[in-house]
Parts: sequence; structure tokens; C-alpha cells
Amino acid sequence: MKKDLSVIIASFNTKDITLKCIQQLREALQTSMLCYEIVVVDNASQDGSKEMLQAIQKDDMRLILNKTNTGYGKANNQGLAVSQGDFALYLNSDVFVDDKIHFKDLIEHMRSHKHIGALTVQVNLPDESIDPASHRGFPTLWRSFCYFVGLEKIFKNIPLLNKIFGGYHLVHLNKQLTHEIDSPTGAFFLAPQPLLKKLKGFDEDFFMYGEDIDLAFRIKELGYKIVYYPVYRVLHFKYQSGLKKKNDPVWQKKVRGFFYEALAIFYRKHYAKLYPFVINWFVYALIDLKKRAV
Repeated sequence: MKKDLSVIIASFNTKDITLKCIQQLREALQTSMLCYEIVVVDNASQDGSKEMLQAIQKDDMRLILNKTNTGYGKANNQGLAVSQGDFALYLNSDVFVDDKIHFKDLIEHMRSHKHIGALTVQVNLPDESIDPASHRGFPTLWRSFCYFVGLEKIFKNIPLLNKIFGGYHLVHLNKQLTHEIDSPTGAFFLAPQPLLKKLKGFDEDFFMYGEDIDLAFRIKELGYKIVYYPVYRVLHFKYQSGLKKKNDPVWQKKVRGFFYEALAIFYRKHYAKLYPFVINWFVYALIDLKKRAV
């Protein structure tokens, strides 16, 4: 049956927070007056997530249980493949929504603005700051340099200079107003489902990290806009299974490897062709050095 919205959630060893994510999502969707479905793909969790998800499965939820951890991008693509909504929302399992978010408004806004290829809301961290990854420019060499050496941080509150040196997180733009950005975070990434399927979803070469900004890049290559829409907010309990997951140094080291591999993949895919060999060699050497240092 055709749906208005498919919400796709990939989970991995986040049982308790995934449960609350789905509970709050259901409360918001049940009052939305939309025909919806929740598609959950579990990546072979070992913390009881499988049993929990089976226990809460209802008619509004489709469940895919992987036997191995296929990676974030591939898991989301599995969800996209079976989705039936006109729009698909990639939602991280550590993101909480509440009944103040009107999904019908988001869908109607995108339906009335056909040039929008993806949309995100204001994604807040537990300390109420805005998740920097939800409001990004593409990581050109200049923007990446300014970010990694700290120039973005130094000039972020100085008009004009913040636009020059703070392009990676678009720090010169007013985050209380709706505007165009380059890339949202995959934590809350809403897009027309046919467009996502045309692009084949996330690039599965990215095991973890980088796939959201790569997808945004490909959406904009087709001429669509990506919109930051802070009319609504969600809460992101970031790093529950990623870089800063506590009490698991082995997993942290592995994930940092994925992070730097993603940098190399994105650069090779979108920017290497713009620069001479010597520049590319230096970039790859620097990324490899950072990766070895983890």
C-alpha cells in the first residue's frame, strides 16, 4: 500500500535508545494524519535489540534483521529498497522527536517546493547546541583546511571573515531562519523517495560516516536544493554507537578508521579530478597519517 512517508532507521547495539526513538516517533506520526510506515534495519546487534524490536513490532513497522553488520549506508539502503512512501526520512536510532514536530507540514512543504531535494530540521544536541553536522557546506580543500587548523573557530563570530573561513559549517548563516545548505546529517535527512531510489541511496563504499554528505552532493549535482528548516527541532544523542561511544576503545579505534576512510573516499570521488597529482598525493598522505595515529 502506498504511503506518504517511510521512516528508515538503522540500529546497532543501541537497544534502549532505539526503543525510545521509536516510541516517540510513533506518538508524533499517529497524530500526523499521514499514511506512514517505520522501517527498521538492525545490523546484527548483540545487546538484545533484536528481541526488543520483535516485541514492539506492529502493523506500522517493517523489520529487517541482518546476520552481520553491513554498515550504516547499506542498512539504510535495505530500508529504502522496501519503502513505499512518497518521501523517505533517514532517522538515526539516537534521535528523539516529539509531538511538536508536524510531519504533515514537512511533507506538504516539500510537495509545494519541487526544487527541494532534501530537507532537515534543527538538530539539537543534549546541551541544546545545534549539531554542527546538520548544517554543513561541502568539504572543499579550503573549507577543510580552515576547519582542521582552527580558523573556522577563530573567526566564526566575525562578520564577513566567518563566511571566508567558516564555510564547512556555514557559520555565517542564521540558524534560526530557513535557508539553503549543502548537506544535512543523516540523523534527520528527508527526501523524495523516487529521487533517493534514482540515486540508489547511500554509496555503500562508505561503511560509516561520509555517506550523508556524498548523497547531498549527488542530489545537488542534479540541480535540487537542500534546505535547513528550523521550524521544528529534534534531539540527537550523538555518538551512541560511533566515535565517542564510551567503554569500548576497540570499537572507537575501528570507527575512527571508518571516519578517515570516508574522507579519502569522498575526496577521491568528488575532488581529486580537480587537482594535480602532487596535491592529491599530499591529501591522501595526510589522511593516512591521521588514520594511523588513531
